Amino acid sequence: MSRLQKKYHEEVKEVLSKKFSYVNSMLVPQLKKIVISMGIAEAAKDKNAVQSCLKEMTLISGQKPILTRSKKAIANFKLREDQPIGVKVTLRRKRMYDFFDRFCNIVSPRIRDFRGFPLVCDGKGNYSLGLEDQQIYPELNLDEIKHIQGMNITFVTSASTDEECLELLKSLGLPFKHEEEDRR
Repeated sequence: MSRLQKKYHEEVKEVLSKKFSYVNSMLVPQLKKIVISMGIAEAAKDKNAVQSCLKEMTLISGQKPILTRSKKAIANFKLREDQPIGVKVTLRRKRMYDFFDRFCNIVSPRIRDFRGFPLVCDGKGNYSLGLEDQQIYPELNLDEIKHIQGMNITFVTSASTDEECLELLKSLGLPFKHEEEDRR
């Protein structure tokens, strides 16, 4: 059991059940999965760039990603059918908690001019954020990175409301902006 998973079962579950006064312990929200995706539109023309994106995503997540391909051709975007357009990986259980722990404690402080993530969810209890640069991950060798690539990270929870989702992620350690800073 990872350090963060242990923290969730021993501390976070109790705090959330007291705050939202759940009748049943199964109603307490939990982190279901983390989906990391990276669009590789410019890199799709170069096979070596696609392979480097796959390698970087493997190092970041600790799991082999899948290559997503276009379903149909769109001439305006110069997109052909079955052309690689993205890379994605879904983390669950121990890998998910390990990635979340590394992301909160090691990666987030390395983001330039970082003041916290915005307090906005999707309305269904999930939280998504975008990163502009993959170079903030310490797992990557900066000399081998050829393209600066952004990525999207989605934290899928079992929370039914945004308030429950934000409280769960805050108590797990995700750094959010303070309300006073949002008003400025």
